Amino acid sequence: MIYPHNFEQKIGFDHIRQLLREKCLSTLGEEQVMEMAFSDRFEEVQERLNLVDEFVHILQEEDNFPAQYFFDVRPSLKRIRVEGLYLDEQELFDLRRSLETIRDIVRFLERDDEELENTSRYPHLRAMAKDILAFPQLIQKINAILSPYGKIKDNASPELARIRRELANTMGSISRSLNSILRNAQSEGVVDKDVTPTMRDGRLVIPVAPALKRKIKGIVHDESASGRTVFIEPAEVVEANNRIRELEGDERREIIRILTDFSNLLRPSIPEILQSYQFLAKIDFIRAKSLFALQISGVKPALENIPILDWTVAIHPLLQLSLARQNKKVVPLDIELNGKQRILIISGPNAGGKSVCLKTVGLLQYMLQCGMMISLHERSHAGIFSDIFIDIGDEQSIEDDLSTYSSHLTNMKMMIKNCNESSLILIDEFGGGTEPQIGGAIAESVLKRFSDKQTFGVITTHYQNLKHYAEDHEGTVNGAMLYDRHLMQPLFQLQIGNPGSSFAVEIARKIGLPEDVITDASNIVGSEYINADKYLQDIVRDKRYWENKRQNIRQREKHMEETIARYETEMEDLKKSRKEILQKAKEEAEQLVKEANARIENTIRTIKEAQAEKERTREVRQELTDFRTSMEDKMSTELEDKIARKMEKLREKQNRKKEKKTKNGESNGVSPAGNALTGKATEEKKSLQEKNKSAMIVPGCNVKMKGQNTIGEVMEVNGKNATVAFGSIKTTVKLDRLERTNAAPPKTDSTTKSTFVSSQTQDSMYEKKLHFKQDIDVRGMRGDEALQAVTYFIDDAILVGMSRVRILHGTGTGILRTLIRQYLETVPGVQHFADEHIQFGGAGITVVDFN
Repeated sequence: MIYPHNFEQKIGFDHIRQLLREKCLSTLGEEQVMEMAFSDRFEEVQERLNLVDEFVHILQEEDNFPAQYFFDVRPSLKRIRVEGLYLDEQELFDLRRSLETIRDIVRFLERDDEELENTSRYPHLRAMAKDILAFPQLIQKINAILSPYGKIKDNASPELARIRRELANTMGSISRSLNSILRNAQSEGVVDKDVTPTMRDGRLVIPVAPALKRKIKGIVHDESASGRTVFIEPAEVVEANNRIRELEGDERREIIRILTDFSNLLRPSIPEILQSYQFLAKIDFIRAKSLFALQISGVKPALENIPILDWTVAIHPLLQLSLARQNKKVVPLDIELNGKQRILIISGPNAGGKSVCLKTVGLLQYMLQCGMMISLHERSHAGIFSDIFIDIGDEQSIEDDLSTYSSHLTNMKMMIKNCNESSLILIDEFGGGTEPQIGGAIAESVLKRFSDKQTFGVITTHYQNLKHYAEDHEGTVNGAMLYDRHLMQPLFQLQIGNPGSSFAVEIARKIGLPEDVITDASNIVGSEYINADKYLQDIVRDKRYWENKRQNIRQREKHMEETIARYETEMEDLKKSRKEILQKAKEEAEQLVKEANARIENTIRTIKEAQAEKERTREVRQELTDFRTSMEDKMSTELEDKIARKMEKLREKQNRKKEKKTKNGESNGVSPAGNALTGKATEEKKSLQEKNKSAMIVPGCNVKMKGQNTIGEVMEVNGKNATVAFGSIKTTVKLDRLERTNAAPPKTDSTTKSTFVSSQTQDSMYEKKLHFKQDIDVRGMRGDEALQAVTYFIDDAILVGMSRVRILHGTGTGILRTLIRQYLETVPGVQHFADEHIQFGGAGITVVDFN
């Protein structure tokens, strides 16, 4: 139940309807907007919201939704239910286009999404379109008789084709006759040279001056408004014009016959077509609601099948749109009604936002249960109410003999009679309009009835007894609209938990009421009342202050927890990195030692082969073994000590930073230091790797240059350089550019060609080719500048393998064209060059083809 009858006007929903109508594409959707109604069924509300939510995604993510032709041809279809009546050409044209739109929408919604395993991305909209007929055969039949521009085709029937053919021939004959007569009249000076035949009453005539109208034999059909021109139909074409009139009549009759036959064919399918148009109306309606949701940043809250309000950042949509035009923002509302606090008593200063808060609750809840998205935070929870009652504004009526207060009492009577545990009541200035003491007493008594029935509600008041009632009774809670005492202005923020002050004395002083009047009023009510109001203001102020403090503390605690967690994660990462670095360093050192040992063995073998002394060979080998052991111990010890020292420095630095920020009340992460350690450790690792790899390069080993894939053999090592043989080519390369490999160099023969193209070069060439533009514009450049630009351009084109490019040099004096072509003649890779086609620039552009 929605009470009273003008509920929508009171909360502003009539303006919402008007905004929705403006977003509809046709009267189809507008009718749906006007028929939109409040629902208290959870499944129905949920389905409405799902449809709007899916269509919002379509508007945000899809560009090809068919929304071109939303025509309402239902009146025409209903008219031709009577035998003998037919659709005219325009109605048939609108029918075809709208049926095509219905067909395209059904196809759009029935398509499957491959990413969702062949299921629709819009299941609720797809279900709505499931049984909708698109009438493809009917569209084909309309296409057979109607042109793309909405006119009956010549071949719609053989008779129509014959009539139009004869009509065209007759018109041509008349035109030729008129032109002949006109040329003779012009040569005789009867008609001006620039005069042409024109049409009057469907007949071709010649404009002639009144004084010369006797010079041409024929019928005067009309004269101009000024009387300076008469329009004569020459006698020679009268019969032909009469024939045209007859043929035009035959054409109209044949078109009517064709349209009547089609209407007879269409008549049995009218009920199904009307059903499809009902689907088109729903799509238009859902689209309008989706557009409005995007306009107000509306969302679909978590909907529950119980009466509940748990809203955060709720905004009145009409107020939002109004303030947006003034570049202002709405102060959002946080409100909660549940089983423990069902009724909220809001108090506070006048013009502080109490009534806006009340209307926001009423409007958003009503919009939600009408199937519209509402402007609040997406984590909000909303429920379903069976009834919404509102009492706001002045309902006095002379006709009904109602005063302001009696109208309020009438509303209270209706609410008490009809409200229940799933009702929502909204009352503004509860108990006002009569003597305060008895008005407050009646209001408190009514409030008890609401509380006994466990009704949900939002009530605004200034009465102290209602504030006390809320404090003393379970299920009822106070709320205050905040007011800045220093700036003397409302904050429009709702705070639940404490009652609010009316700030009557402060507002009176701000307005400029004489101080003696204010003092006198304070004495009348007594110091206790004034002090109690001040205490209440202080409580609200202190609560607000400590609430802000608590929020700040929570934010800092959260930030501190995140920082500690990040610190611990980074320390774990550092420990893992340390172990990995040590392990890799040991492996590389072992590899280095093995390589050195192999070289030593080769040396010993050489000594033996040279028949050196055995004792001397034994000594050399022992020395090398000692060297290997000492090098292993030294490298391992030095690396571990170095990393340990850096880790210790890092901990000391983090402790100092932590102590310093603890004193300042701040807490920051350690990621920069962790990144520094990781970076330095990586650098040391790379340096060690380079040294080890450089030390392993010896004559006879296989190597490759960094970034390349070609393998060569080291012929000689001389200091920091090495002579490497890549196939049949020898080159000198720095050791730090080489890396050892176990792969063998490829065997080459006389038919094999070696190429040395690095992966970096290949990537660079691919990138250059990807972004290369086949046109260059050198207009406005001097000759040398243009020639230089063209030279670079042609070189790049040949480099990336272009087959054709265009050089835009303009025509002008032809100097640039000559210089460029002289240069092109000297380029070996240019096969042919010539002017561009005349339609695309001609001599102003030179087209260059390459070999």
